[in-house]
Amino acid sequence: MTQLGLPDGIQACLFDLDGVVTKTAVVHAAAWKETFDAFLRDYEGEQGRPFDPAADYDEYVDGRPRADGVRAFLASRGIRLPEGTPGDPPDARTVQGLGNRKNDLLLEKIRTGGVEAYEGTLRYLEAVRAAGLRTAIVSSSANCRDVLRSVGAEHFFDVRIDGVVAAERRLPGKPHPDTFLAAARDLGVEASRAAVFEDALAGMDAGRSGAFGYVVGLDRVGQSDALYAHGANIVVKDLAELGGEQ
Repeated sequence: MTQLGLPDGIQACLFDLDGVVTKTAVVHAAAWKETFDAFLRDYEGEQGRPFDPAADYDEYVDGRPRADGVRAFLASRGIRLPEGTPGDPPDARTVQGLGNRKNDLLLEKIRTGGVEAYEGTLRYLEAVRAAGLRTAIVSSSANCRDVLRSVGAEHFFDVRIDGVVAAERRLPGKPHPDTFLAAARDLGVEASRAAVFEDALAGMDAGRSGAFGYVVGLDRVGQSDALYAHGANIVVKDLAELGGEQ
């Protein structure tokens, strides 16, 4: 293992954004809850049970593109909606409308509460760059660039594969490995020579199915066992645990 806590031969590091670089996972969960709870008020019984920011967030929406998260969560309640179009208003009872409502709420929460970065991750990124490894940010968020700029972290990454780029290239989102594989290709590195850093179970699945050289799970919410079960090679609470401190 290197001083960065990675296997010898790793040439690139592929980082998720929310929950890995920035403390925005809790803001996403709150925006999803507000969105879904308002929608579910029209349903009774199990279908109308409020969104659980822990269990439902981790299982159905964390790490996935917005529309995929809407479909997955509603399917868990036996609810199907028309797909709609990306331009649907946020009050439209469509998959795209609910996704747009969630995004509006997320941006409002970010504007009012701000965004913070994980200091341990920023220090680790500095060490990774100093060691000559290439880096990419891989996020399902369409707001990835703005969030990185807000915490002064955009310069840490050679490549950005986010929700905007994925849509342009028609890449399926996590748990499929395609966005991570695209990042590795853009960096000129084989997947077996790249390490994935994720906090979401869908991200672990992507790392495992993409045959990446190493998959690091960030346990921010006490789900270490689940991260291992979904493919993590190692689980840490902060990237400072891997080493690389300057």
